Amino acid sequence: MPTVDVLDLQKRKVGSIELQERVFGVKPEPSLVHEAVVMQQACARQGTASTLRRGEVSGSGKKPWKQKHTGRARAGSIRSPLWRHGGTVFGPRPRSYAYSIPKKKYRVALQSALSAKLGEGGVVVVSAITLEAPKTRLLAKVLAQLGLTAKTLIVTGEGRTDVERAARNLRNVKIVRPEELSVYDVLRYDSLLIPERELSRLQEVWA
Repeated sequence: MPTVDVLDLQKRKVGSIELQERVFGVKPEPSLVHEAVVMQQACARQGTASTLRRGEVSGSGKKPWKQKHTGRARAGSIRSPLWRHGGTVFGPRPRSYAYSIPKKKYRVALQSALSAKLGEGGVVVVSAITLEAPKTRLLAKVLAQLGLTAKTLIVTGEGRTDVERAARNLRNVKIVRPEELSVYDVLRYDSLLIPERELSRLQEVWA
């Protein structure tokens, strides 16, 4: 079983804890991780790009000139895609790019990401995150004491509004619930900060 040190907010070791093999000790599956990330990014696309077809652009429906004997190419509408200011053929339309992959595959992908993050030393477990007040500077000080100056993903439970409020103005910090953990976030952030209390819930959800 993989083991990780439990630290206090001054980065002093106060104990150690065993992690579940099924969550933090699996052999990474890069192909599944890639598939999960592509799916998440597709679901995040807005899909609002839009163009006008020939029936939607402004302009008369009258034939510009008679069919024959003008010396010009025949034309039936000024809204033709061949004309300037005409409609667009096969242009993008508003649509949803979202799709899903099987839950079991996504679970294995997240377990792979967590195991890789632990292997890189990017998982930090603390006994608790306590703030005197929900102030940004206090949370920034805590993270600095722990050596987490890069992009940090913090796992918190219900009712921790103080930590959430304190993190609002920190650009490189994101707060998530154990149930909201995603493959893309685990890969995108350099460190994963988990209070000991939330670790059991995280492992329960993703085991």
